[in-house]
Amino acid sequence: MSAWDGLNRRKFPRAKYPCMVTLWLGSQDEEIFLTHTENIGVGGVCLILNQRLERLSEVGLEIDLLDLEDHVKCRGKTMWVVEKKGKESGSPAAYDVGIEFIDICASDQRRIQTIVQQLGRYPQNKA
Repeated sequence: MSAWDGLNRRKFPRAKYPCMVTLWLGSQDEEIFLTHTENIGVGGVCLILNQRLERLSEVGLEIDLLDLEDHVKCRGKTMWVVEKKGKESGSPAAYDVGIEFIDICASDQRRIQTIVQQLGRYPQNKA
């Protein structure tokens, strides 16, 4: 069984869509990470980080959806963390981090749903 077995059973489909993300632990003036998405969906996002986060940690997120609207600002919870394979000897570690949105507003969810629909990953008849 690989580290990814069982992790791909998501409530919400996701689409590969590169966005810039600011993530912080605790308050916004504490530890801050600048990163990008691996994929995104209405229920959450997968980020690539160079530091391991604790599972079930609450984080703050600011996501630039590149749609010329305000950035999405919400809270999330780290649901899984997987070290990326294939890193070269001596290179820094990298992690795929799955974050579930826990307080995203409905209008931002609709924006994300629209993006995923446009990329053909989310059926039109789903709510």
